[in-house]
Amino acid sequence: MEGRAARDAGTRPGNAPLVGRRDALEEIGRVLDAAEDGYGFLAVVGEPGAGKTRLLNELADAATARKLTYVAGRAAEFEQEMPFGAVVDALDDHLEEHTPELSPAALRLLGTVFPALADLTDHPPAAASPDSGVARYQLHRTVRHALEELADPHGLVLILDDLHWADDATIELLDHLVRHPPRARVLISVAYRPAQASPRLAALVDAAGPQGVRVTVDPLTQSEVEEFLGPEVTPARCEALFKASGGNPFYLEALSKMGDGGMPAGAGPDRQGWGRGVANLTELPPAVRAALQVELSALPAEALRMARGAAVAADVFEPALAAVAAEMEQGAALTALDVLTGHDVVRPAPGGRFRFRHPLVRHVAYASTAAGWRIAAHSRVSSRLAELGAPAAVRAHHVVRSARFGDREAIRTLVEAARVVAYQAPGTAAYWLEAALDLMPDGADPAANGSHPDRVELLLELAHVQTVSGHAEAGRETARTLLGLLPLDDTVRRARAVVLCAIVERQVGRIHEARALVLDELRRITDRQTPEAVLLRIRLVNDRMQRIDTRGSQAVLDTIPDSAPGWGPGLTAAVVAMRPMVSYGRGEVEEAIGHATKADQLFSAAADTDFADCLDSFAWLIFAESFLGMYDSALRHAERLVSITRKTGQTYTLGYMLAGQSRILASVGRMAEAAAVADEAAAVGRELRSQEVLAYGLIQQCLTASWTGDHDRALRAGEEAVANDTGSGEWWTHMAHVARAMAMINAGRSAEGAEALIAACGDGTLGLDFGTLVICAETLASVRAAEDDPPADGRDAAYWAGIADAIANPALPGDVGLARLAHAHALRAADPAASAAAAAEAAELLAKTGRRPDAGRAELAAGLAHAATGDRTAARERVRAAAEVFEACGMRGLLAQTVREQRRLGVRVAPPGGSRAKTIRQETPYGLSPREHEIAQLVAEGCSNQQIAERLYLSVRTVETHLSRVFAKIGVTSRVGVATAMNRTP
Repeated sequence: MEGRAARDAGTRPGNAPLVGRRDALEEIGRVLDAAEDGYGFLAVVGEPGAGKTRLLNELADAATARKLTYVAGRAAEFEQEMPFGAVVDALDDHLEEHTPELSPAALRLLGTVFPALADLTDHPPAAASPDSGVARYQLHRTVRHALEELADPHGLVLILDDLHWADDATIELLDHLVRHPPRARVLISVAYRPAQASPRLAALVDAAGPQGVRVTVDPLTQSEVEEFLGPEVTPARCEALFKASGGNPFYLEALSKMGDGGMPAGAGPDRQGWGRGVANLTELPPAVRAALQVELSALPAEALRMARGAAVAADVFEPALAAVAAEMEQGAALTALDVLTGHDVVRPAPGGRFRFRHPLVRHVAYASTAAGWRIAAHSRVSSRLAELGAPAAVRAHHVVRSARFGDREAIRTLVEAARVVAYQAPGTAAYWLEAALDLMPDGADPAANGSHPDRVELLLELAHVQTVSGHAEAGRETARTLLGLLPLDDTVRRARAVVLCAIVERQVGRIHEARALVLDELRRITDRQTPEAVLLRIRLVNDRMQRIDTRGSQAVLDTIPDSAPGWGPGLTAAVVAMRPMVSYGRGEVEEAIGHATKADQLFSAAADTDFADCLDSFAWLIFAESFLGMYDSALRHAERLVSITRKTGQTYTLGYMLAGQSRILASVGRMAEAAAVADEAAAVGRELRSQEVLAYGLIQQCLTASWTGDHDRALRAGEEAVANDTGSGEWWTHMAHVARAMAMINAGRSAEGAEALIAACGDGTLGLDFGTLVICAETLASVRAAEDDPPADGRDAAYWAGIADAIANPALPGDVGLARLAHAHALRAADPAASAAAAAEAAELLAKTGRRPDAGRAELAAGLAHAATGDRTAARERVRAAAEVFEACGMRGLLAQTVREQRRLGVRVAPPGGSRAKTIRQETPYGLSPREHEIAQLVAEGCSNQQIAERLYLSVRTVETHLSRVFAKIGVTSRVGVATAMNRTP
């Protein structure tokens, strides 16, 4: 090494001087300043060797100087399939010393990912156990709560390097964290190479919104290279090194070690391609690769052997395991390790472990091994881990790189590992299952002493995990392969495979192909009443119902009896569960209610395990009961179905269930719960990378956010939902436009929103349900009634009230109530007394059916109408009732409007209280911290300590600790005092 770089390396091994980067350091300072107040996300982006890690080190030093705790980890090139690798690397040691104060259930869930927490509870369930009920979204949310706890009280900086090598599970977690930021002083900083980053990783900083900052690490200029090398290096040599390195600090450092003979004369970006940007490590510039090879080859033989063993063992390796890989005695291995640390090839890491000074050094050390030796080294490590009792998921990384074709034990290990991580990291599970299938002989007899798992069953598992990991195209191809292997007379397994394949086809937008696949398989089955034939036929009904094709759906259902010999309880319930929606779509409400009642009885009598093959059919039961106003049974069914779906890992149906559940919760006024469930539905859609499932979640996100007054979020979700419209003309595509239009109207863009809503509804026959059409008509009546001038098309409030009347079914009091509310809007200007009477009637009907938000709106309409008549007493009473509903439901926008109306009526009221969702930057009363304020508000709502602990994923002891601080700050001695103080707080 030459000049200044050499002198610096002598005092601080392996760390070249930080030259330039002033703008980046200033940006890091600003990000840390912002982190003092709340959440932040920083992306450091640059090519290999550009200095990203060095900037992250500067971030860590700056965090320490500000008394902020930091934890750091990185993804590894040769362990890319390891679930949550970078996050575990960063947090595991810290969690061992600072266990967050979370509930036992939350710690148990974290223990399935973080080894440090694995033994904190008795008999924790395996990650893939059906009893664990683990969904990825639950894990993501629990990690978020853990970060909030770890950040209390001073803050936390989470640093994740080399994320271009991160597994899908890590990127999904980060996506959740930027869309649902920790409510604490948490800064998440990531670094990656742009050419190797997945689109989802690259989009994180934009998804973080105003809290997201991107720092691009550019090459050094020629003058900065001269400063880097120092005055001892001649200008000609500096220029040559600058051209050869392209200004890349790591390349520059490596090349400066070689001397004049190690670098081709005149080498530069044009001749060597170093200025293009490196897409992957195989494109490491030849001279830089040569420089690193020269560095390693200069080591003593034993040290080089240890370096190669360490490169095989792990990114952060234990000396003993590296010695096994290198096939060295422990004493000789430790001596060799001293040489490696002395030459700054490896550096100490926490826990008595070591890691290479840079991933590029490890890459060259690994690549320098002979292929046969490398396979044997992985095999030695795998065997040693097995002797130590390491789980299959830990051994699989080495097994997949060393197993021989037909290796029974290797196949079993890979399958076991895949099943363990399938729920939390299905992408990794797919990788290991593919590896297991590659090792299996085509003619293997699965029954021969259990030597191999069943290839067909493994293909079915593979298609499943590929689909739920967001790789639906791969899942589709696997399902097609599976169908090709199954004999035509194996109708049971073929039906299961076809249903899965059809679902996958729908996930990737091939709706017509899905239907053709089902029809083609049905033609091969002569007995249409067998369970497998019925499964396929109700799949056809499912698809037709997406288009609200009641005639086609009824035609299929008419050929299916309610039960037949050989049907299990689940299939019997599934058939009946399809009938309510079809009857409702035909306008036969009484018939639909009868079918729903019968479906409820059959569903309740069946066991969870009875629904394995027909779970997706029950989504329509939830929606039908919602449209029919059967909210209690709908919620009961939704909760059970969501639980079954999570247990069975059928994530491709979970989004529909959650969207239905959110719709019901919003209808009855449980807005906070509705919003949380909608968030999970959208998260599932993102995990699946399915436009349809994502849109289902976004529709509910849009509607609940709009109802709660978060108009910016509602509009964003609405725009994204519409952007996912595939043009299929199905129910959800129309609902996306309806939701966005509603959000526009509620955000104050009434005229624009009304036009969009009319376009979304069309002529009323475009695939929307009757209930939604009544809602749209009532909304348009309200908009037109508020306008000063009559609409140019003549479709005034009275016109839309008439439409609502025509659509509302007399057997559904909720829809009738909305129609009466539409008439109240239409009558307000001309006959306010009649308007008040109609609104009061609407409020009574809506309240009886459980539609609290709509009842509140009717109360407000009645109050406004009474005020117009001059009856201030009646007006005050109605508006007060509306305010109570809106406050109880968390409808902040309408509550603020209602408070303004109360003041106009001479009622002295405090401004509406803040939501528990206040950001950390907003002031909280009595000097409470955000967490203390959240707990105090839950106390005011009447929640017990246990209920608060469960809702916030905390331990009861932590709640008690926070509550004692709340008592002291407010100056009270009881929960009643807290509730009184919070209810008085504006």
